[in-house]
Amino acid sequence: MATDTLRRLVIVESPSKIANIAKYLGPGYTVEASVGHVRDLPTGASEVPAKYKGEKWARTGVDIENGFAPLYVVQADKRATVRKLKDALKNADELYLATDDDREGEAIAWHLKEELKPKVPVRRMTFGEITPAAIQEAAKHPRDLDLALVDAQETRRILDRLYGYEVSPVLWKKVMPRLSAGRVQSVATRLVVDRERERMAFRAASYADVEAILAVQAVTDGDEPRTFTASLATASGRKMASGRDFDSVGRLKGKGLLHADLAGAEALAAALRDAGFEVVGVEAKPYTRRPYAPFRTSTLQQDAGRKLGFTSDRTMRVAQQLYEGGYITYMRTDSVTLSGTAIAAARASVKALYGAQYLPERPRVYTNKVKNAQEAHEAIRPAGETFRTPDASGLHGDQFRLYDLIWKRTVASQMKDAEGQTVSVKIAARLPRTVEVADATTGELVSVADATLTASGRTITFPGFLKAYVEISDSGDADDDQARLPKLAAGDPLTAEEVTASGHETRPPARYTEPSLVAKLEELDIGRPSTYASIIRTITARDYVFKKGSALVPTWLAFAVTRLLEQHFTRLVDYAFTAEMEDVLDAIAQGGAQRLAVLESFYYGDAVRDHAGLEKLVSDLGDIDARALSTFHPVGATEADGIAVRVGRYGTYVESEDGRRANVDDSMAPDELTLDVARELLDHPMGEERDLGIHPDTGLRVVAKSGRYGPYVTEVLPEDAPKTAKPRTGSLFASMALDTVTLADAVKLMSLPRTVGTASDGVEITAQNGRYGPYLKKGTDSRSLTTEEQIFTVTLAEAEAIYAEPKQRGRRAAAGPLKELGADPASGKPVVVKDGRFGPYVTDGETNATLRKTDSIEAITIERAAELLAEKRAKGPAVKKAPVRKPAATTKRTVAAKKAPAKRATKKA
Repeated sequence: MATDTLRRLVIVESPSKIANIAKYLGPGYTVEASVGHVRDLPTGASEVPAKYKGEKWARTGVDIENGFAPLYVVQADKRATVRKLKDALKNADELYLATDDDREGEAIAWHLKEELKPKVPVRRMTFGEITPAAIQEAAKHPRDLDLALVDAQETRRILDRLYGYEVSPVLWKKVMPRLSAGRVQSVATRLVVDRERERMAFRAASYADVEAILAVQAVTDGDEPRTFTASLATASGRKMASGRDFDSVGRLKGKGLLHADLAGAEALAAALRDAGFEVVGVEAKPYTRRPYAPFRTSTLQQDAGRKLGFTSDRTMRVAQQLYEGGYITYMRTDSVTLSGTAIAAARASVKALYGAQYLPERPRVYTNKVKNAQEAHEAIRPAGETFRTPDASGLHGDQFRLYDLIWKRTVASQMKDAEGQTVSVKIAARLPRTVEVADATTGELVSVADATLTASGRTITFPGFLKAYVEISDSGDADDDQARLPKLAAGDPLTAEEVTASGHETRPPARYTEPSLVAKLEELDIGRPSTYASIIRTITARDYVFKKGSALVPTWLAFAVTRLLEQHFTRLVDYAFTAEMEDVLDAIAQGGAQRLAVLESFYYGDAVRDHAGLEKLVSDLGDIDARALSTFHPVGATEADGIAVRVGRYGTYVESEDGRRANVDDSMAPDELTLDVARELLDHPMGEERDLGIHPDTGLRVVAKSGRYGPYVTEVLPEDAPKTAKPRTGSLFASMALDTVTLADAVKLMSLPRTVGTASDGVEITAQNGRYGPYLKKGTDSRSLTTEEQIFTVTLAEAEAIYAEPKQRGRRAAAGPLKELGADPASGKPVVVKDGRFGPYVTDGETNATLRKTDSIEAITIERAAELLAEKRAKGPAVKKAPVRKPAATTKRTVAAKKAPAKRATKKA
């Protein structure tokens, strides 16, 4: 058969790739999608074929006794896809497997070949971008399947399955049912827990400093600043102690420092206001800043998190859309290299948009610093032989913002260095009088007669790559941040326009954010950049971590799980061991290690290195004290205080020696649960009643309680009351407290809603208090009141006047937390927070997304709202499920192995 008459079936992963790839390939090619994996290890007993149900290994899907042979099954939701692909294959002369060009994609391609069992030639087709040139080139030069990559991916899958299926049951028995452990997720959780432990052990130190706004007497250049800020550096030759001079428990680290408190600093400031100032030294150094390498997966996640407020998951989801749309190259890569075509395109963009003065003489070449980076891939860059500018891309919303970031970073990588000067100035101050300052650490009185101040600044003389791209660090500092100084020379006199003293406290180490956790995982070589998004998504979904703003906060449940793993599976959650496993998997992918040897060492142990295997670890746990594992002390408490924090099956609670208990709110960070807070919770536990007396009208007892949504008052019904009877209740106003609320207050609260009167249109208006503040209700129309007291004082005339005004969008309460957040970056429509049947939610008018339990109305931002809306859109509309019909015949599933598994001669100890 002639080559040009061959019928080729091309299988890609995502349906959204089909149209473009089919268009670029032209006639003779049929493109279909596998929609990810078509088969996997069984996820439950129902998926295990009948012939294997009696096998003890079937639960894990891995036949450990026979070379760790995996049992692969086609999941129910993929059977139709497999049938469709088989039907398409009947009309093909060749099969092209065009799944993603990484280990996961290689494994998917191999699974497709094993399941479809093609009788025609099979080719592996790979490409780094979805452009006509790249797709046509890939079709001309297919390759064979890389079985070493398949081995590496299969080994990872088996390791993760054995870890999860063997370790998770230990957590179910000793901590809480339905928990999960994961080879990388548990280590990531430990990182977050370790940081919180540091914060809990931290003890703040107080210190004070002095700043002066100094002015030059004459400015020769009109563009120069006349004033600048300088900090007090030394007093009588002793360096002033600053935050960096204290350790984590508040002790001063250096010797010979002057530790000033606020009183001492104010005394120095008062003297400096009348002091004479003179420049005694100016040091200028050239400043050069090289551009950053193009994005790889981890740096893209970090920068999108810092600049755009994207989660790692959101970043990868949007990047996938850009890749499939032909806008960027493949987004799962460890490489920072650019092809010659990309370098030429970037340099052309620099010359056209910024001018030849921004273009270096020779192209910049970047090398990978990431261990075992996949050199076959390029960095993440705009696709094509020429780069579309963001404005010319036609993109909008999240896709525009991420493409804009990638375009700027890529173009900037081929621009000249930023250049400038950094200037340090030393200033002598002659105090008009001697000041006695007490050292806050030693109590020593120090006589101060002279002092020095310092100031530093930076001037960018040539912006270079900063013209296109500015990096922002985790602390929020940007590359182009600069404090400009006037031109100064030794001997120049200065005058003080303002001198201020400020008190400070040292701060605990910052919690991880998604960008900083990604950076830490990469620093430790834990996991792979392509897995970071799923790792963070998993530990959040499992209630091990929740978000407070952008910070990742561990739950007490995470503390209990991490403690168990550290004590009984020490090596499995060791940072170095987890990183070593990534090296081993890379070695398998490169042909330097054998799949079976790696799995045997992991499961049975390594006698030479004296490492116990997973089998021994899960069977030799000893006597685990489940209660002790889940018991902690509040911050600052000891055993002698008699108060413990416990993780129970129904949540976290504090307990005193006398048996009193109080629940801990899920949104309270562990480092916030101090001894004082624990005592307060025990004094006012949720559900505790305070008897207020007898209701004058009903004769029922009235009590005050603390509930899930705050304090409230309620009637106590008699034991023989009908089951349908409901007690009257009323939430306390913000101005009321459980300790002081009276019976009279309770009677008023339980009388709500109050009828204000009947409006001129015949509809009754009532005043009531809701979860989000006081409001009026007229039929289905609600309007906010300004204060809770208005509920009892608003008149009919005032109510009608309120209804005569235009209604505020989003039913925003004037004193409540419902609010407008701004425009959604994806849809461009205004996003508001509303109260719904199932609680508060965000909406842009088309898509609604319920707030999670870790979100609060007060703290939610447009970035978090956009993330929730994007997740809801990704799920698609709810589909009513059709009745499940029993299939006519059971799909045959078999144990798939690439080669006959080698039998183990002996088990290793």
